[in-house]
Amino acid sequence: MRQIKNVVFDFGGVIIDIDRDRAVKKFVEIGVKDADNLLDKYHQKGIFLEIEDGRIDAESFRLKLSEICGKELTYKEVAIGWRGFVTAVEQYKLDYLNILRQRKYNVYILSNTNPYIMGWARSREFTSAGRPLDDYVDKIYASYEVKCVKPDRGIFEYMIKDAALNPSETVFVDDGASNISIGKEFGFVTLQPANGEDWREKLEKLL
Repeated sequence: MRQIKNVVFDFGGVIIDIDRDRAVKKFVEIGVKDADNLLDKYHQKGIFLEIEDGRIDAESFRLKLSEICGKELTYKEVAIGWRGFVTAVEQYKLDYLNILRQRKYNVYILSNTNPYIMGWARSREFTSAGRPLDDYVDKIYASYEVKCVKPDRGIFEYMIKDAALNPSETVFVDDGASNISIGKEFGFVTLQPANGEDWREKLEKLL
């Protein structure tokens, strides 16, 4: 009988609800005409990938996006584009993360993300409760900081080593099929909810 000690959550689509089409619309509004091609729900392209895998920083991304648009974009405008992905931050999910921690589970985030999204998520603006994402988890593994994106094995290997995880004692929750597939290869217990789903009951059955 396995004993689960850790739960690893994806961020977009699991902890927060996301809508790619809404993000595309926001980026088009600020002048990114090719946003529909550049933006992807699970794996970005071009400079959108470069900022998520840490090859470029927030300022370099702003300057390159400004070049693409043919006009100077402010940090705030770019942040509004990225925030277009986010449709809801459900407080009940965040509260549940802390319940898991009170029950002595280690709780982590493993996310393909960027400094614009994390700058918001790690601020008091993140929730109506005025608390940053860091208040709800033990550690955040963000792709731009690890310099590797899911489903690349490298980001999983980094987290496993850094957190001293035993995959067989860990539930990995992600809405991306390719990410779940890699998670299974590592031996994680996996759960693939739909974007926006209340996955608490399904997770409880795995714990």
